[in-house]
Amino acid sequence: MTPRDVSVAIPTFQRESVLIDTLEALQASGAGELLVVDQTPAHEPRTETRLREMDEGGRIRWLRLREPSIPRAMNVALLEATRPIVLFLDDDIEPASDLVAAHAASYGEGEDTWGVVGQVLQPGEMAAPASRPFRTSGLKAFLDFPFNSTEPTFVENVMAGNLSLRRDRALAVGGFDENFVGVAYRFETEFCRRLCRQGGRVLFQPRARIHHLRAAHGGTRAHGHHLTSASPAHGVGDYYFTLRQGLGLEAIAYILARPLRKVWARFYLRRPWWIPVGLIGELRAFLLALRLIRRGPRYVTFPATH
Repeated sequence: MTPRDVSVAIPTFQRESVLIDTLEALQASGAGELLVVDQTPAHEPRTETRLREMDEGGRIRWLRLREPSIPRAMNVALLEATRPIVLFLDDDIEPASDLVAAHAASYGEGEDTWGVVGQVLQPGEMAAPASRPFRTSGLKAFLDFPFNSTEPTFVENVMAGNLSLRRDRALAVGGFDENFVGVAYRFETEFCRRLCRQGGRVLFQPRARIHHLRAAHGGTRAHGHHLTSASPAHGVGDYYFTLRQGLGLEAIAYILARPLRKVWARFYLRRPWWIPVGLIGELRAFLLALRLIRRGPRYVTFPATH
């Protein structure tokens, strides 16, 4: 595979200048195409103008969705992509100059490599070897994997902000489950587990590096701060993911412990009046997850057009 075999897809929501900076940084990547799946109702005039210019000039394909949903946006990108590899990136990153090439080359590791997740460096974080063991089995397998690691390995958890997939394999397993609502927490983990159960492997490739800027506005931050909100948006994905794995003892213990983990934080110790708000959010999230489980997963059900 070469960069020309890669469709870069950027789902975006309420990002402005940082989105334009990310797109400009990717122009020299050599990718076969650059898709922007935009869920923003209305951009600032300057951003709107730049995106329109890029689209009309053939530098991007600008796809607009009416309702924000991370899994839905990524499924649309899978269906619209014209290349065999689809690389999903966050809309607030600084990519390494050889990012796309590193993803493409990693598929030479074997036909059973169906996905590649790259190194993600958060603000102030440095690349380093894994400093402690991480779990590789059970419900929590790879949930604590350090994505700033310098050591390639096969994993069963990914970060969707630097993830490439064989398009045909991703669609064959149904794409991303659109039942993950709100901030869609754990949706990429559930997808990765499903992909691996079908016989694929996902490679962590540290050479495929991004710096995540964690922009203060837009993205999942549009749902408010998880510590001061009674919304189910921040917790429903974790409960839904856990319920999808089956109600064994480990899953039951995880569900029961989550509200305690939530309020056992320095923020609540210093501001205990927020504890009831946090617990209400957890209860609402669990009840919503139960409704989603009863409804069943929402995978891609319409055929690809390419």
